[in-house]
Amino acid sequence: MYEKLELLIDGTWRQGSTGETEDVVNPATEEVIGKLPHASIDDLDQALGAAERGFKEWRAISAWDRGDLLKRAADILRERTDHVAETLTLEQGKPLAEAKGEILRSVETIEWFAEEGKRAYGRVIPSRDARFNSFMVTEPIGVSLALSPWNFPIITPVRKMAAALAAGCSVIAKPSEETPGTGIALARAFIDAGLPAGVLNVVFGVPDTVSRHLIGSGRIRKLSFTGSIPVGKHLAALAAQHMIRCTFELGGHSPVLVFEDADVDLAVKQIAGFKYRNAGQVCISPTRFYVQDSIHDKFAEAFIAYAKSLKVGDGMDKATQMGPLANRRRLEAMDEFVQDARDHGAKIETGGKRMGNKGYFYEPTVMTDVPEDARIMNDEPFGPLAPIARFSTFDEVIERANRLPYGLASYAFTGSTKTAAKLSGALETGMVGVNSVNITMPETPFGGVKESGYGSECATEGLDVYLNHKFVSQAGM
Repeated sequence: MYEKLELLIDGTWRQGSTGETEDVVNPATEEVIGKLPHASIDDLDQALGAAERGFKEWRAISAWDRGDLLKRAADILRERTDHVAETLTLEQGKPLAEAKGEILRSVETIEWFAEEGKRAYGRVIPSRDARFNSFMVTEPIGVSLALSPWNFPIITPVRKMAAALAAGCSVIAKPSEETPGTGIALARAFIDAGLPAGVLNVVFGVPDTVSRHLIGSGRIRKLSFTGSIPVGKHLAALAAQHMIRCTFELGGHSPVLVFEDADVDLAVKQIAGFKYRNAGQVCISPTRFYVQDSIHDKFAEAFIAYAKSLKVGDGMDKATQMGPLANRRRLEAMDEFVQDARDHGAKIETGGKRMGNKGYFYEPTVMTDVPEDARIMNDEPFGPLAPIARFSTFDEVIERANRLPYGLASYAFTGSTKTAAKLSGALETGMVGVNSVNITMPETPFGGVKESGYGSECATEGLDVYLNHKFVSQAGM
């Protein structure tokens, strides 16, 4: 059963004041599954007012009590896993097993921040003058704005919501209009746990209109955005007009370096499965595969076999291993990448076209002999396309891996501890996985460098961005 689509403003679930809506489409069937209400400018202003009032109440509640409420919300979300997973798969397409995994990781994230909020410590600073006491205290920054994309419709907003709420901030959230039901289900868990009215508000609409109005109001103190680099730059410019603190997790183009001393079977098992997770629509998805000459053919053969073995279908089918792309735009983008690769001399080993004529299904695709000037080696494909290229030396592959302006994640496989140590320092990304793809946990920082953004979500760093640091110099009484 699909989630009821509503706005949340000042503790009340409601429709938009103008009655404007848009269709939500199931990417596996292309059927309309819901009508999403849009917030009017008046609705947005009401959300701003509610968030300001909610902030005053929420910041006054102790971190321990805030944490208890967050843990109740986590319990509620866990109990609703089956329902929320069904909503997620219906509107986004990923297999139910992946949807459930995303929800359970979201539960862990809420629970982690529920505890971490208690550790928003200040500190005593030794005074240079015995007549004064010097100390620093932390305070919640204020009303925060959380803008989330469609590819991970619960884990992405939960990283923003849980951190902000744990710090004592209020939140206006705008999940993606293409996957709204999951974000609404998440918000219901917080509300049903007893969150005071106005502390969390959920709105939808034309993204640029909503973000321009809320950011331009001068009443937002913190912005967290996950999405494309061009939109991130646009939002950064808007936020700069009001000196809003920002966290941006933007696009990447993650290189994978497979050295000749690597365990090829282990590398393929880990990295191929990770490549086709969520049909490749993952910001940290491995997207450029560099394999050392002597093992290139063995690696490519095993990777191609894995891609061919995948069962692609409706995510509601328990046998499905890869679901559809989330929207029709992605189908067109995949065809463009594949044709450009062909034009540059790459060989399409498997896949390379849409599957059927109903639903946004695309074949798991592997390419070999892909040159560096092919578009897919320079622009993030955000889909189930795996380009494989050869390399000869360590220095060569590091230069190729680092040559793009992106720096979100990177991966490497090697049997040498010396090579592993060199890799972790040489790769210019915010996250590095060596013989592992496990780089996203609630307790570890998630973020990129260069044009992939700045600031981190999760971990202590993810809480700190919602806090002001106030210095106090107090004369002895």
